[in-house]
Amino acid sequence: MNPRRTRIGVDTGGTFTDFVFVKDGQVQLFKVPSTPEDPSLAIKQGLARIAADADVVHGTTVGTNALLQRRGARTALITTRGFEDVLAIGRQARPELYNLNAIKPPPLVDDDLRFGVGERVVASGEVLEPLDDAGLPQLVETLKQAQVESVAISLLFSFLHPQHEERIAESLASLGVPLSISSRILPEYREYERTSTVVINAYLQPLMGRYLKRLKDQSPTLRVMQSSGGSISADVAADEPVRTILSGPSGGVVGALRAARSAGIKNVITFDMGGTSTDVALCDSGAIRTTNEAVVAGLPVAVSVMDIHTVGAGGGSIARVDEGGSLRVGPESAGADPGPACYGRSMLPTVTDAHVVLGHFGGGGLLGGEFKLDEERARAALGQLAEDLSRVTGKRVSIIAAAEGVVSVANTNMERALRHISVERGHDPRQFALLPFGGAGGLHAVELARALRIPQIIMPTAPGALSAVGVLVADVVKDQSRTVMFGYNAKDLTKLPKVFREMEREAATVLRREGFPAARQRHERALAMRYRGQSFELLITKTDGNVAAAFHRAHRERYGYAQEQSEIEIVSARLRSIGLVERFSMKKIRVKKGFAKPLSTTKSYFIYKRDALDGGVKLRTPCIVTEYSATTLIPADAKARVDQFGNILIDL
Repeated sequence: MNPRRTRIGVDTGGTFTDFVFVKDGQVQLFKVPSTPEDPSLAIKQGLARIAADADVVHGTTVGTNALLQRRGARTALITTRGFEDVLAIGRQARPELYNLNAIKPPPLVDDDLRFGVGERVVASGEVLEPLDDAGLPQLVETLKQAQVESVAISLLFSFLHPQHEERIAESLASLGVPLSISSRILPEYREYERTSTVVINAYLQPLMGRYLKRLKDQSPTLRVMQSSGGSISADVAADEPVRTILSGPSGGVVGALRAARSAGIKNVITFDMGGTSTDVALCDSGAIRTTNEAVVAGLPVAVSVMDIHTVGAGGGSIARVDEGGSLRVGPESAGADPGPACYGRSMLPTVTDAHVVLGHFGGGGLLGGEFKLDEERARAALGQLAEDLSRVTGKRVSIIAAAEGVVSVANTNMERALRHISVERGHDPRQFALLPFGGAGGLHAVELARALRIPQIIMPTAPGALSAVGVLVADVVKDQSRTVMFGYNAKDLTKLPKVFREMEREAATVLRREGFPAARQRHERALAMRYRGQSFELLITKTDGNVAAAFHRAHRERYGYAQEQSEIEIVSARLRSIGLVERFSMKKIRVKKGFAKPLSTTKSYFIYKRDALDGGVKLRTPCIVTEYSATTLIPADAKARVDQFGNILIDL
């Protein structure tokens, strides 16, 4: 990446596509309506407004949406004969513990497109049965007849002996379709998770390849945000799209941590509420939590991703009365088209319409007044919802009561998500600050923080475009892993440095090719460890010295106990290689004392304009803070002040 060129962060959301860039030392941002039928159209429209020659980093939901909606390619799976049904068998864990009739999501590859080849490698890496090369021409012909669009290759123990997969890939090259090879994408054990990951990659390859090609025609130096919190080149993203399935949400967490550091706070719970969904994550000690055990759309994904939990609740979530007479909000969303009723193109009552009816936008529109809201249409949509509620309850429900009910139900859905990543995992929310962002995050933050007894809220600058900011500042990252299955003994420990050096050499070559000299590279080693006999591992970042003590300590913190007399196993060596991008510092603002002067007032609220607030000032409450990308609602019994970087700190 060229430090002299303009760098643009782009995040595609369900309602708006956000653009952030630095000009004359100032962070500039704007939004354009998303184009769900082809997100690249909105991106091309926005890029045309900025610069003809720029480095673009993109947070995308194309892969996520294709997986959720099952709109991927016609995919075939090649595996070891006898293991064709591993995708259907999966694990014994039931998706719903008390539902005897729970149905798991169907595999991405149909039965008739799963093929077994003659070969067998055992757990030691020894070849028990050589690859049946003679049968490969017939396999190629069968795949041609089946008109497959992509192929996943995942053989048993290929992470120890990849030669069979490579020979199959050579034979299938004549098909002219994308190939996903497990020994390249995920050279780790656990055949079900590895096969699922490689199949997801193959399923998304054609779609992501076409999408990124369209964008590269507009911006040849395109990079894509990956799920683990760093960017990769568009070419790598096209080959390994499974690494981008949480691309958009991960940019938000990176931007949120940057804002938290400026406020001097290390422990935060991030809360990203957009138009379609809400993403939450917990970050302690100033670090992003990642996992290799994620589940997306009911399917396991074993590459490194941020530990993010998503619920279908956003500003565009549609409110309705269900068959049982209960008020429901989401997960269906009005999206960008037709959008909420207040957008003027539908009569769908949404969370945004409820806020309009309750006066939470201070009488103004969105995008600094550029996007006008149709209050009468919002009231009509909520009026119809109130009539539906009145009919099923037998009592008159007012429009205001219906709007308050919609907001309350949405809060309950989002509170459940926040509890899932905090209380249910042994974290006390009272020891964290809530960092809301997204266009609607500031409207719900105080009520949610109070529900979890979180004492402070950090409302960052440009909250409605924080995901694009995170994409812009994210480093370039290459994640690697190797299954080693070492015992914790002197003989095996001497082998670890060699494994790490091989991965570091490969990563250093890739990062140099991307424009990062050795001085701008950082390599972080980690070990996946467990007690012998356990099924899952803990990630330990200490890789030399008394590693056993670090593992025992981590096990005690996670599970409440440690078995210090038990034998320890090192399952995998993992490396996170980082190309450090040029940073732009957060600009301090003018500092004053006393209370800020409101821009205006309504019957219920003081109205402040975010850009007019000086650092150090206090806000009179109850108030509404308006800005280009978001709106913040602060009730009367909360205290709010502005810090030197423009963050609004709300104490409860």
